[in-house]
Amino acid sequence: MGKKVKKEATPPPKDVFDSLTIESKKTGTVVLMLKSDEEEVLTKACEAVYKFADKCDENKLMLLELGAIDPIINLITHEDRVVRRYAVMSFGVLAGHAEVRQYLRKTKSIEGAVQLLGDEDDVCNEFASLFLAHMSNEYISKLAIYKNEGLEPLINLLESPDPDVQKNSAQAICNLVQDFQIRAAIRDLGGIPPLLEFLKSEYAIIQELALTTLAAVTQDADTRVVLRENEGLEKLIEFLNHKEFEDLHVHGLQVLGNCLEDTEALDEFRNSGGMEKLLLFTTESAAPEVQAFSARAMARAAKNVENAKILHEQEVEKTLITLSGSDNDTVKIAACQAICTLSDNLAARDTFGKSEGIPPLINLLQSESADVKEAATLALANLTLNHKNNCMEIISSGGIEILIGLLNFNKEAVVVNSLTCLINMSHDEQLRTDIQKRGLIASLTEPLKSDSIKIQSKAAQAIASFVTGSESRAELRKHGGLEPLVRHLRSGDAQLRRDASWAILSSCVDTPTATAISNLGALEILQQINSSEQRRNNFSLAALDKLLDSNLPAKYSLTGKLSSHNIISDGFYDAGMLRPDAKFLPLEEIAKEELNQRRPILLVNCKPPEPLKPTQDESSEKRVSSKASLTRRMKKKDKEAQAREEAERLAAEKQAKLDVKQDATKEKDLEDNVYRPPVDTALQGYIDDVNKFIAPMPTMREQIVALAQYVVEKMGGEVEKGKMMDFSWELHISELKFDSKSNIISIGKINKGIFYHRALLFKVLADRIAVPCSLVQGEYNRAWNEVMVSSEEVGTNFPPFKYIVDLMHEAGRLIRADSPAAVRYQSL
Repeated sequence: MGKKVKKEATPPPKDVFDSLTIESKKTGTVVLMLKSDEEEVLTKACEAVYKFADKCDENKLMLLELGAIDPIINLITHEDRVVRRYAVMSFGVLAGHAEVRQYLRKTKSIEGAVQLLGDEDDVCNEFASLFLAHMSNEYISKLAIYKNEGLEPLINLLESPDPDVQKNSAQAICNLVQDFQIRAAIRDLGGIPPLLEFLKSEYAIIQELALTTLAAVTQDADTRVVLRENEGLEKLIEFLNHKEFEDLHVHGLQVLGNCLEDTEALDEFRNSGGMEKLLLFTTESAAPEVQAFSARAMARAAKNVENAKILHEQEVEKTLITLSGSDNDTVKIAACQAICTLSDNLAARDTFGKSEGIPPLINLLQSESADVKEAATLALANLTLNHKNNCMEIISSGGIEILIGLLNFNKEAVVVNSLTCLINMSHDEQLRTDIQKRGLIASLTEPLKSDSIKIQSKAAQAIASFVTGSESRAELRKHGGLEPLVRHLRSGDAQLRRDASWAILSSCVDTPTATAISNLGALEILQQINSSEQRRNNFSLAALDKLLDSNLPAKYSLTGKLSSHNIISDGFYDAGMLRPDAKFLPLEEIAKEELNQRRPILLVNCKPPEPLKPTQDESSEKRVSSKASLTRRMKKKDKEAQAREEAERLAAEKQAKLDVKQDATKEKDLEDNVYRPPVDTALQGYIDDVNKFIAPMPTMREQIVALAQYVVEKMGGEVEKGKMMDFSWELHISELKFDSKSNIISIGKINKGIFYHRALLFKVLADRIAVPCSLVQGEYNRAWNEVMVSSEEVGTNFPPFKYIVDLMHEAGRLIRADSPAAVRYQSL
């Protein structure tokens, strides 16, 4: 048999490249392989890129720089399943780098990724959703995903059995709903039920993403309705009852807090027993963050009036009081904020006081934390609003001294809240007096000088509320509170300017305080403020009027009118009409002026000068006299002793007389430096006359007519109309000025007076016999008096009218103020 010959293999075709196995460790080479047409090469290249990119961010950046992104984008839609899978895996990992994402936003990568969602291959779903989770961090990409209809397939993937797909899809959705425009779409596309189901997931990250998403979307009221329809409240309470989920309870409370803002939800929650469970859960929780979030949820719900009623019915106050005593500052602050919000409900405010809720808050005022102090003072400010019992509770708990002490604290909100609380307590007279006695007025000076406009404004409000009596006003003057108040009138802040005006209005009701305020320039400042429509306010107008009521000479000169309730007393003077922006000078400064040709100052003063204070010399005389008396009573003294004592007595008396003379000289010199208005004895005689003869008259009309005739008689008699030029009153006035060497003339010395002399004298005398009348200053030396006379007294059936009293032409004639005759009397 012949030998067997081995059959040779068939050689490959000549036009086909022999199989080649390549091992490359160069990234650039692998990137080049991504452009191959061979599926096996593409698969290995994409796999290598995925593994390389997954190692670190530097590798991702290197692949970007080598141009790997565009080939991979092309491969995610490759027809080969394996190639497509590894391309998507690379795609998803590379998007984790910010610079890669920046490049990808310029491509159509998002559109390609959205098309991959719902692929039969779970790996493609996993990494396509991962890619969108990365890309959805930026707003532009969020918009691109939404426009490319990527939201619906992401929601569908929430029901995938693969937890990685669930996580990535939930992450992408969570990022997307940070844009409020997309939140409603989550609800409309059925995203709420699967998110609620995630609360039962065994993966904490998926639970957290679901809760975070729900917290965002439930800020929308319609979404909250959908959540309730899917038993969301029950599922949230069930989730909170699982202690193993304690780390995520804060997120659950955030969702629940959103839902409980709706009255329907809160009512349903209460009826199902959920509120009791929530309060018990809050009290028993050992996590401060959970307790704080629970308190915040209650605070948010209580902003609604109806919700506050429901919370009160559930006795939420007890839970909040308990939380305010926590050892954790965050919990204390959250509890105080909830108390503050809930106390807008009057019944809840009452419950806090009756349930011993005030003492814990007083204790918090002494906390080392400024934020705790702020929250506690705010809660007390709300609790004391229109609630006397709570105010009394603060006093009995020793809170007043602490609140006053906080007025110098270094945090604005603490000082403002403390002042607000004290102001709330000032509405009751007994409480106000008690607080005044504890030194509040003296403590208000420093807040007035604060750099904070809010503190300055609130301190001015406190002064307006507490400075109500002579003692408090004297204390305000003593501690320098007036200076900053007047300074704040110039503030550019409208609220501070208003509050400073209010404080001055309440303070300037007595002469000493009004004088002190005027001396600080308040009169001129208020004039400037009120001349501006933009700067003036009701309080500035009232403050100026009140200040002028305490300074009638200034009021008459600046406004040209004294009302019937403005009673002229000794020391008043008519300085003539001034411009609204002119400075009003005190009488002491006017007295120093040289004699001039201007209109004289008319002085009203019947008060004699105050007697000199007892001097030391008078005491010396008394002591000497007593010693002499004692000497005379001495008996059985020898003659030498008596003679010696007599000589000492005479010397002491001589020295005492010399001291009297010297002290009198010093006293005179001292008085000479102070202007002492002259006593108008003639005016005193007029006053005696009208009290004796006119005051007893039976009707006011008779008193007015008789008084007018009396004034006319003392001022030179009636002057016929058109004969004023013949009435030489000006020469008479000039002689009085020259004789007295002064620009100031006592009204009683004038024997020839015209309109403004007679009107002033009439007002002075009318005020002394309680006849109500006003004094009005016109132009060209005109002035007149207005009186209200009843219809019976003038013989008509009309209501009382205002009349002008004729003091020039027909003494005692009453002229209707709205008649043409009145216009003629008031003008030339």
